[in-house]
Amino acid sequence: MGMQQTLRALADPVRREILNMLKKGRMSAGEITEHFSITGAAVSRHLSVLKEADLITDCREGKFIFYELNASVLEEIMLWLSELKGED
Repeated sequence: MGMQQTLRALADPVRREILNMLKKGRMSAGEITEHFSITGAAVSRHLSVLKEADLITDCREGKFIFYELNASVLEEIMLWLSELKGED
């Protein structure tokens, strides 16, 4: 995905919190929803934006969908920021 889509996904504090939660390991949509005071539909939309930006992946197991962090995209962003800053 493009850098613009990734940065747009990272701009929202709820989505950043979801990424923080997923750095500890995979979680179901229900587990993620429990941490927020917004509707399940709103959390689902945030997860969709993160997935479209390739920041997370999902895996269906029975009736549950589990989400995991996709660290490779974050590494690309960190590399770009490092280059922008002038670090070698």
